[in-house]
Amino acid sequence: MMNIPIAKTVFTESEFENILKPLKSGWVVQGPFVSEFELKWSEYTGAKHSVALSNCTTALHLSLAALGITRGDEVVVPSFTWVATANAVEYTGAKPVLCDIDLTSFNIDPAKLESLINKNTKAIIPVHLFGLSANMNEIMAIAAKYNLAVVEDAACGFGAKYNGKHVGNIGDTGCFSFHPRKAITTGEGGMVTTNSDELAVKLRAMRDHGASISDHQRHHGNKPYLLPDFPYLGYNYRMTDIQASIGSTQMDRAVEIHSARTAIADKYDEIIDSLSWLKKPFRNSEVEHGFQAYVCLFTPEEIHPGNISNVNKLRNKLMDHLQQKGISTRPGTHSVHMLDFYRNKYGFRNEDYLNSCIAAECSIALPLFPSLSDEEFKYIAKVLTEYKI
Repeated sequence: MMNIPIAKTVFTESEFENILKPLKSGWVVQGPFVSEFELKWSEYTGAKHSVALSNCTTALHLSLAALGITRGDEVVVPSFTWVATANAVEYTGAKPVLCDIDLTSFNIDPAKLESLINKNTKAIIPVHLFGLSANMNEIMAIAAKYNLAVVEDAACGFGAKYNGKHVGNIGDTGCFSFHPRKAITTGEGGMVTTNSDELAVKLRAMRDHGASISDHQRHHGNKPYLLPDFPYLGYNYRMTDIQASIGSTQMDRAVEIHSARTAIADKYDEIIDSLSWLKKPFRNSEVEHGFQAYVCLFTPEEIHPGNISNVNKLRNKLMDHLQQKGISTRPGTHSVHMLDFYRNKYGFRNEDYLNSCIAAECSIALPLFPSLSDEEFKYIAKVLTEYKI
């Protein structure tokens, strides 16, 4: 029996060679490899500025802090997303206001967005979930109407495009993740992109305690003995040169990585088309899917409030069957309003965000990574097509 994980990171000899360079140089904190990684990220995504950070959660928090989001403000976030999206708002003292999703895309539903805006609303965080861009034209139109900042949660957004533009280039900032389940990984790590010169300066300073220049710039300047000024309240959200050496190396094969993920997704689409009880990920001419994950909606019957629990049990039975066959799966992600912290703090009920509840209880992610072999894929396809609901 095979043992196929939900995701797998594969490093090449180039990563092993490159990671030794900062160790041998003795400069292992934020330095030249961070700058190199940032440059390659900007070249790939088209962003004017890329700022490497310790992870995507810090990218979200730093973006909100740099944009002046503070206590008493409200920020709209989708209810079906990894908890970090809402947590980053909580860190600022602002209130995350949840918006339900469109079940077709798993992304925030713009039709439900405008009614949530009031005088305290200061920003929107659309999430490009699983590598599919949110409907940014409608979101940006609403943001412009009410003078709201837009922070794109592009944790899954590597390779994802909206009307030909890479995500992270549409709002005020874009926040990316390099967690091991992501297409590009540095173990832990993140990147914030922006096309604003002013915001980029602020983000670079605030990731480094608010310093006017970095340690690397100071140590290699003509007066390394003088400490910098600190014009901003900052944080220690820096990426190390060790991490960046890995990310920079992977960016050299970024196109290859994205193409491999898309090719596997294409093959999944063919299999899922033959299964009436699974809905494949949404795609259309406006979006290029990044396929950080391949997430389907399990629909053995039309889902409504009265049968969510039953469909969830059937979904879990399928996942258990696949696990017994050596095939790892996961729910797509969770719904924030169903998590204890948010349920207890804000008094949420499952039915408050019905589509998000359905997505949390009835979605299923299948294994997807570039090194997934033809033999492994055929095995997954066989187990799926032979399964009886």
